[in-house]
Amino acid sequence: MRKKTYLKLVEYHTEQSERHLKEVRTIYMKMRGYKHDFHHHLQTLKGQLETGEVDRALAYIEALDRELRTVDTLLRTGNVSLDAILSAKTAQARAEGIEVSVRACVPDTLTFSDVELSILAGNLLDNAIEACREVSDGRFIRIYMTMKGKMLYFSMLNSAGEKRRKRGSLFSSRKEGLHGFGLRRAQAILEEHGGWCKFNSEDGAFSSEFLVPAVE
Repeated sequence: MRKKTYLKLVEYHTEQSERHLKEVRTIYMKMRGYKHDFHHHLQTLKGQLETGEVDRALAYIEALDRELRTVDTLLRTGNVSLDAILSAKTAQARAEGIEVSVRACVPDTLTFSDVELSILAGNLLDNAIEACREVSDGRFIRIYMTMKGKMLYFSMLNSAGEKRRKRGSLFSSRKEGLHGFGLRRAQAILEEHGGWCKFNSEDGAFSSEFLVPAVE
């Protein structure tokens, strides 16, 4: 790939990641706002029911229900940006009938940027969702993230179709275009920060794993 073309792809992909991160952070803050206001909603409903305003209370509940459909369950990892990214991606996966489980505990401040974190987690999850689409039943994604000393450890197992062939250090994708480039960007970020990643493909399952210095 020519250097000029590569740099344009990097710029485009970074802009896309920044835009996506901004969107999911907005969703995250909206979700936090709903939780903060929950007590006030209960007090309002209690007052309406105590005064016999049943129809008004039902209308209030319906209005809340419509608004709450725009958000999904909030994940809490300890890192606000990661919460936003995982919440958006897991909501997308569950909307497609994929069972998702997440166990994660990550510091809020890391040595790499929010955009880099978005590229890492976002692209690996996109890859997992794509792989799950190849399976008709028993679709799942299992994510585990934790700190091992100063290193951030990530492990993900997801359902997949047939075993994929390797192209260099990565596996081929059935999706053309920037998808495969995104995985290479994730790998490049990990290597830039002194980390490593490992992918393994078997019939019916795909695993992703990385370990990278994350705190000073």
